Order: sequence, then structure tokens, then C-alpha cells
Amino acid sequence: MIRRIVCDGTQEYAFLKELERRSGETDRRVTQIVTEIIDTVREGGDEAVKAYTQKFDGNLPQYYEVPREIINDALTDVDPEFVNALLNAQENIADFHNRQKAQSFIDAKDNGVILGQRVRGLERVGLYVPGGTAAYPSSVLMNAIPAKIAGVKEIIMVTPPCKDGTPNKDILVAAAICGVDRVFLSGGAQAIAALAYGTEEIPKVDKIVGPGNIYVATAKKLLYGVVDIDMIAGPSEILVMADKTADPKFVAADLMSQAEHDVLASSILVTTDPTLADRVEAEVERQMAYLSRKEIIEKSLRDYAAVLICRDREEAVELANAIAPEHLEVLMENPLELIGVLDNAGSVFLGAYASEPLGDYYAGPNHVLPTSGTARFFSPLGVNSFIKRSSYIYYTEDALREAKDDIVLIAEREGLTAHANAIKVRFEEE
Repeated sequence: MIRRIVCDGTQEYAFLKELERRSGETDRRVTQIVTEIIDTVREGGDEAVKAYTQKFDGNLPQYYEVPREIINDALTDVDPEFVNALLNAQENIADFHNRQKAQSFIDAKDNGVILGQRVRGLERVGLYVPGGTAAYPSSVLMNAIPAKIAGVKEIIMVTPPCKDGTPNKDILVAAAICGVDRVFLSGGAQAIAALAYGTEEIPKVDKIVGPGNIYVATAKKLLYGVVDIDMIAGPSEILVMADKTADPKFVAADLMSQAEHDVLASSILVTTDPTLADRVEAEVERQMAYLSRKEIIEKSLRDYAAVLICRDREEAVELANAIAPEHLEVLMENPLELIGVLDNAGSVFLGAYASEPLGDYYAGPNHVLPTSGTARFFSPLGVNSFIKRSSYIYYTEDALREAKDDIVLIAEREGLTAHANAIKVRFEEE
């Protein structure tokens, strides 16, 4: 089921090119549809949003904005064990992200110059959360908690209603726990457009975060610049580095944990042990038999999975850095030794008991991660994703006099004489 490639410097990189094509294709039809939705919502506001909701969902939800008391009541209407699990996860996520807070600073120099940086949270952020049957309360935690820590003043959530027109209760529980300010029952590209431009009822936001289908992702991409976004996410992916010490049960389970997301998901095993491939494949067949998303897993593994057999750890590290995966697991002897050389990954999971779902739900680091090789230059979502920085400068007359000749010289060399003049006029009488 899973193809095997003995690394020779050519075959493995040909496979990586295949993966690039998987996530790099743009669906022109989707772009055309989403562009039309965006334009319609921009002109028609809430009425357009509701019309699209009725068109795509079959009917209007129970309410457009979920009343505050309904959000608060969700905490008492669901299984207390689920609430406790989310509260425990919240504690871990908040503890981790509190350590990311950036500080404002001021630098007062001896010559009277004052330089500094002011850091503060964005005014308003929009959070998109898939609803209905594909509801992910963990996404609420991972997006809302760092936003709150950053000092965002207001979080507006949009989420599709369930088929009966009601909000998903698990989503509301997470929203109540995280202090989401307002919740609107709307999904798809129309909800993204409403957040970006604002309507009579849905406030305009400064940034939109959260996962969604291809229509949501395309809307975010097209509206980037009108509003900031978290990232352009591709299909989910995992790379497991394993040697002879790895348990094939663990490797198989972790590969399938990503394959179940989507038929386009990619699960890659990079191993220095050629015999591991057979044992992992046998475990995949055994475990997959009792998993609910078996058909999705099967197709994902058949089309986009691979076992890459390397000569040694150094080659495995080189491959991992070239792939730059969203999730990177290290099931090797002494995994902590590799922290300093694994440079390109969204999140790194070290050792047999740091399985990827630990990061998805509970440990604390964010699960919103760069995909499709973009971990080479993008970082996970975090507190810094929700702040803005301004620098400030104060110079005394004497300090500017000391610097003026250098500034004028550089400005005139660039041909920007008005820049030079703005400095010169301050000292014309000298």
C-alpha cells in the first residue's frame, strides 16, 4: 500500500516534487465562485450572507448571532468530563503561550536620543471554526487563547450551524472557556468576506484565523491585504523519523493519525532500518481495520505516503529539513540530540511518547502549523500572530546635527532630494 523508496539522491526528491504539485494546484473554478461570493457580500452585507447560508445549508439557522446566555449555558449542558478535558488543555496552552509575550521597550541614550518599540494586541480578530459534523473545539482553544494573551480586545467567531440550524455545542463550550466575545452562525467564503469587510451586524476585523475547506482557504487568500490572515494552509502532513529502536505499532498509528484528515494528507516514514517498512505496513493493515475513517486513510496512504530508506541519521535529518513538514516525529535513539539540527518543521515531537495528537489537543504548543514545506520560512500560530509593533524616535537638535550629514549624503545618493531637504531646512541658518 505504501510505496518504498531507497534514497539515492534522485528518487526521493522526485517524490517530493509530486507532493509539491498536490498542494500547489489552484482550482480556477473555486476561485471564480469565491470571488463572486466576496463581491456579493461586500455589496449586500448581512442579507447576502444569509442568502448564501440558505443556499448552501438549505435553511437559515436558529439565530444569526448566538445569544450570550446560550454560549454560557453550553458549559452546563455537556458532559462535565469533556469540559474538564478542555480546561486542562486550556491551562497547558495558556502556560506555553504566556512565555511568548513580546515586550515593549525604550532605549534612552546619553545624547538625549530616545528610541523604542510599542507592542499591543490587535483591536479585533475573526475566528473561523468548522461546524456541523466536522467540529473542532480544539481549534477554538488554539486560536483564541494566544489572541487573548496578546491583548486582542475582541474575538468574533463565525461557525456554520448544524443541520438543524443550531450551533454545535462543543464549539460553544470551547468559546465560553476561551472568552470568545461574539459568535455568528455562518460559514464558508461568505463568512470570511463578512469578517473582512464588515456588515451591519458582523464587525469588520483586523485579522482572520482558523481552518476551513477549500472555499474558506481561497477566500482568505483572496482577501489577504484587505485583512491579515494566519496562513494559507495546505493538506495535513506528518514525517516520522525512525530507526531500529522504533516500535512499528507506534509508527503506523502516528502515520495514520494524519492520513485520516484528508485523502490529500501526506504521511512519510524516513528510516535507517530497511526491515522497519514491512513491520509498519503490517501494523497499518491491522490497526486500520478498526478505524472509522478507513477509506480516507487507505487512499491517502496509497497516493501520498512513502517510506524513504536512508543510509544514516545524517541523511534522515537532511531529508527532514528538505521536506520541512508540518509535524515531525523523531522515534530514534536519543531523540533530544537532534533538536539543534532539525531546522525546518512546524512542530517537532521527540520520543516514543510524544505522539502527534498530544500536540493537536493538549501539550501546549499551537497546532496551527505551516504546511507544504513553508516551515522553511513560516512559524506556528502564536502570541506574536496577534500583535502589532510600532517603533518611535525622539532626537534632540544636537543629536540630529551630529547625524545630518550622513542622512543627507545617503538621501542624495538615492536621488531623494526632498528627503535631504527635510533635514537641511532644520539647520539653514548655521
